[in-house]
Amino acid sequence: MNTEPIYYAQMSSPVGLLVLTGDHNGLREVRFEQEHRSRMLLELCCHGPQHLIEPMRQLEEYFAGTRQSFDLKLNLIGTAFQLDVWHALAEIPYGVTTSYARVSQRIERPRANRAVGAANGLNPIPIILPCHRVIGSNGSLTGFGGGLPAKQWLLAHEARHQRGGARTGSAAAGWV
Repeated sequence: MNTEPIYYAQMSSPVGLLVLTGDHNGLREVRFEQEHRSRMLLELCCHGPQHLIEPMRQLEEYFAGTRQSFDLKLNLIGTAFQLDVWHALAEIPYGVTTSYARVSQRIERPRANRAVGAANGLNPIPIILPCHRVIGSNGSLTGFGGGLPAKQWLLAHEARHQRGGARTGSAAAGWV
């Protein structure tokens, strides 16, 4: 049995209070405070914001519009399929939206749209693994753990702060 402590910290953000958890292997979760799971996490973890300084700093820079990508040690726990989806999320460029079908193609599982949607919904590290950039094939916003207003805010925020103009390279990378 692993007795490694899991630490948590809370931070305010423009999309509400965020709860971060991590251990010596890296950041484990970023949860929106209103999620039921966040309250359960607090009971199982040790308060330790000093252990989560770097993820909080990078999130603050993201919300300030000065960071477009994250460079953090992550401790993702999931199935092989979920890990494939979450790693694909990390490759979606800042300010670009894509569909579940494109993510399915990216992980070479072209008929797994629904499973990709389920894995996207279980993403333990939203914002950093940008599941908010995945929208319906028809352009509609779909579910998000922080709620659709938070998803709308994140997408608008990225559009306001996107450097370098149009993301022409993202089309070649298969994301648009």
